[in-house]
Amino acid sequence: MRTITFSDATLEAMKEEMRRDPTVFVYGEDIVRQGGIFGQFKGLPEEFGDRIRDVPISETAIIGAALGAALTGTRPVADMHFADFISVAYDELVNQIAKNRYMFGGQANIPLVVRAPDGIINQAAAQHSQSVEGWLMNVPGLILVAPSSPATAKGLLKSSIRQNDPVIFFEHKVLYPQKGPVPEGEYLTPLGKAEIRRPGTDVTVVTYSLMVQKCEEAAKALEAKGISVEIVDLLTLKPMDTATILDSVRKTHRCVVVHEGVVNGGLGAEIAARVQAEAFYHLDAPVLRVGAKDVPIPFSPPLEKYVAANLSDIERAVLRVLHREA
Repeated sequence: MRTITFSDATLEAMKEEMRRDPTVFVYGEDIVRQGGIFGQFKGLPEEFGDRIRDVPISETAIIGAALGAALTGTRPVADMHFADFISVAYDELVNQIAKNRYMFGGQANIPLVVRAPDGIINQAAAQHSQSVEGWLMNVPGLILVAPSSPATAKGLLKSSIRQNDPVIFFEHKVLYPQKGPVPEGEYLTPLGKAEIRRPGTDVTVVTYSLMVQKCEEAAKALEAKGISVEIVDLLTLKPMDTATILDSVRKTHRCVVVHEGVVNGGLGAEIAARVQAEAFYHLDAPVLRVGAKDVPIPFSPPLEKYVAANLSDIERAVLRVLHREA
């Protein structure tokens, strides 16, 4: 199997879907002139012409136009530049796009994708470093996707573009240059289905996006102490594959949830609630959460490192649920 970057995997997905379906088009800031801020759109203008367009800096217009385009029979892919800027278009996203199909009795589909680069990277500071999936978990009508590797990025993006409901596609900025095996040819990764990234017997770690890699590193370190960690990679945050999480927890009897976003009100709280509601009598310890501290992401490199969840945080949480010294 060939090895390509996460960025190239998403680019390959876009090319395949745009060749397959002439109603798919892409637009955003600097994606023609610059190829996207992370190079994820390079080469598309040469092949697809005006089906890939630069637009003015107006997130309200970008997201509002996506709804209009979807309602008129096309499949827009709108790039947010940074996921943080979803806040500028919050009304269009949560009061229009998420609700439109319901409010009109299912008479129209809303087949659009919002690509949202997220996460902490290289001192991008408070307005360009956030993990914002927690903002949208509470909004019915949206599908939230978070790939963790080049292979899942390609398969999930293709599935998202073919969806008839709106998808927010979170792609961690640190992942773009990372390489991994990607199958040749056509394949889709199903939405709404988690994967067991690492089988284990002692504790279940539920995670997604970049934190899958950090959890794998922690699992290797813990293995040296005789601890077997099972890692559940969510891939789709909403709808969440609760069944896979519960099956794992019923096997290991312990659960730690890890994400890069702040712990307070984060996705970990929802997962912990589901596990304790559905698998309470299988638990030998409370569900623990690992995430960022409840402050804006600092510009200062040492402070950024201090605020973000790290390997030691994950290892300590696993040791705590196993009633071992952390």
